[in-house]
Amino acid sequence: MTTVKVKIEDKFYKAINYIDITGNVEIGDVVILNTTAIDLDLGTGGYHFIIYNMRLKKKESKRDGHIIKLRYTPLQLKCKTVEEQERYKKVFETFSSLDNFIVAVGTLHSMLAPIACVIKWLKPKARISYIMTDGGALPIQFSNTVRELKNKRIINNTITIGHSFGGDYECINIYTGLITSKSILKSDVAIITMGPGIVGTGTKYGFSGTEQAYILDAVNKFKGISFAIPRISFSDSRIRHKGISHHTLTVLSELMYSRTNIVLPVLEREKLDYIMKQIKNYNIDKKHNVFLEDGTDIKNAFEFYEIDVTTMGRHFSEDVEYFYTLGAVAKKIVEYLNNNDFTKI
Repeated sequence: MTTVKVKIEDKFYKAINYIDITGNVEIGDVVILNTTAIDLDLGTGGYHFIIYNMRLKKKESKRDGHIIKLRYTPLQLKCKTVEEQERYKKVFETFSSLDNFIVAVGTLHSMLAPIACVIKWLKPKARISYIMTDGGALPIQFSNTVRELKNKRIINNTITIGHSFGGDYECINIYTGLITSKSILKSDVAIITMGPGIVGTGTKYGFSGTEQAYILDAVNKFKGISFAIPRISFSDSRIRHKGISHHTLTVLSELMYSRTNIVLPVLEREKLDYIMKQIKNYNIDKKHNVFLEDGTDIKNAFEFYEIDVTTMGRHFSEDVEYFYTLGAVAKKIVEYLNNNDFTKI
């Protein structure tokens, strides 16, 4: 991926060029742009996207493989998926169980770095896979977070599933993505979220984070240990996201078939009472395992790795409950990895 400046009439704009799709770009090239993100003022946008370089009349793909992602679009590209490789076929054919493999499933891309940082800070030798779904951005290269986490060796590998692409390993679906993480890459933990840019409409079911439900069910079906990462905030001005977001409440109370683990952060009494009331009102404590955990290790982990993450434009100090939640989830995961005793609330 290359970030460039493009001139439209008399103004300059930032643009992104995906080399896999449109080839290399040079100074002076005339390009055709997709300007939707800026035209619509999308939150994760801010860039135009190059969709064709007039200098390159023909581009031959250098990718191996026979599986197509972005299928039946002008931008379709081939990938060499793990499933099609002969050396891995026996792994998939003989797979029987995730055997208590720990998988944390979130809804926002900003959940990835905090959880990965705390796990790595508390357990430096833990091998962490990041599995990126196609619920948000499709090219993993768009994520500055992933680039930083890999450069700092906080996550060990990346897997892109569905139509997302560009990971260290390409998989066709969540099931083979999980098998790849556990049985091929020998990871200790997998963290699953979409890429940047969740889709939301402000309606009960109209958001791409609904994928959290069937992914958690998939982990449980394969006999893994699943953690539903809750979205918690008291800094969001939208009432539907106050305390436990309506996204999380909908997934846990209505969309899931199986039982999962939910970790809540230790907060001041008034805020914790608000969250617990939501848990009771939606019968989440009857449907799932609910834990309470201290999430303040997130501060030390961020300082150690020199990580600065924002969620919806808010930094740590502006949305501490959100980040304490992620720290709490990560700490509980490390307790599982260490085979410590744990007690539900």
